Amino acid sequence: MSTRPYDPSSDSDALWELKRAFETELGSGTGGAEKEAAYAAKLTDDYREGYLEWVERCLEHDERSVQVAVADDGGAALIGYVFLLPETHAYIWDAAVLNELYVREADRGTGVADDLMNAAIEAAREQDLPLERLVLDVDRNNERAQAFYDRHGFDHWGEMVARDL
Repeated sequence: MSTRPYDPSSDSDALWELKRAFETELGSGTGGAEKEAAYAAKLTDDYREGYLEWVERCLEHDERSVQVAVADDGGAALIGYVFLLPETHAYIWDAAVLNELYVREADRGTGVADDLMNAAIEAAREQDLPLERLVLDVDRNNERAQAFYDRHGFDHWGEMVARDL
């Protein structure tokens, strides 16, 4: 397995498949039927187009905003990705923001997530930040993710809350 920057000219379909899986699992694995339905309903063609355009805008600021994991079998299949917002977004939390980290279910527990996290941390260390911190939000019901982030030295630093608009 190796990590490299995402290439929109060749990786967009594979990234979208991973993003769909990420969103689907968030909806089904960390909430009830209402949350699952809400996450599934947003995964439209328009959402796909908007998401991939946003990724490209982030890449304009830092090519390492999205890094992907590729299997060593010689194929082009992506097995995971990490999305670190570029430093232009640092004032959202006054820190580097890890937006998404996802690994295909079949490749979990193999070190892929660790490699992606290390790639994101390395890129974040090069950002000019108000606070030298890397932040993310994680669903409190996602025990596997909580354990992963704990293992990588993350501590609770407040809690995100949300409401419907």
